[in-house]
Amino acid sequence: MRDEPRSGCAINAAVEALGDQWSLIVLRDVVFGGRRHFRELLGHSQEGIASNILSSRLKALVAGGLLTQESAGRGRRARYSLTEAGIQTVPIMVALGSWGLRHRPTTPALAVRARLLEEGGEPLWTDLMDELREDHLGVPRPHPERPRASRLLREAYERVLAGGSA
Repeated sequence: MRDEPRSGCAINAAVEALGDQWSLIVLRDVVFGGRRHFRELLGHSQEGIASNILSSRLKALVAGGLLTQESAGRGRRARYSLTEAGIQTVPIMVALGSWGLRHRPTTPALAVRARLLEEGGEPLWTDLMDELREDHLGVPRPHPERPRASRLLREAYERVLAGGSA
C-alpha cells in the first residue's frame, strides 16, 4: 500500500486502500467473523487465502491504518484489532454485500448476513460498529441494552445452516 494515493480523487484513495480482494476478505473476517489471529484468518477462510498473501495483506492493513497488531510475546500469537478507520468500512462492506446479493450467485448461508444488514439499514450497522468499537478499541457501547448485532447475524447464519430460514 502506498503512503500517498496516485491522485487526489477520493474514490481512487479508497480503492488503493481497500480495492484488493484479499484485503476486503481479511477485513470481512475480522469484522463479521471475529477472527483476530493469523491462524484463525488462515484456517477459516472459505476462499482459501495462502499464508504469504494473508501475511502481506495483514502488513498492508496495519500500515494503512485499518488494523493494529498487538506485539506477541514469546510463545504468544499476535492479535489484530480494527482501528476506527477499519470499523468505518462496515457501510462499504454492507454496500458490497447488497450489490453481490443482486448481481452475483450466492448461497443462503453466506448471503443471510448481507441480507440482514441490508434490511436492518443504518441502525443495525451503527450497532455493529459500536460493538466493534467496544471489542477492538475499548469504547463502551452507547446502548448496551440493545442486542449485540454480531449475535443477531450469527444466529441467523446458524439458523440457515440448520435448515431454517433467517
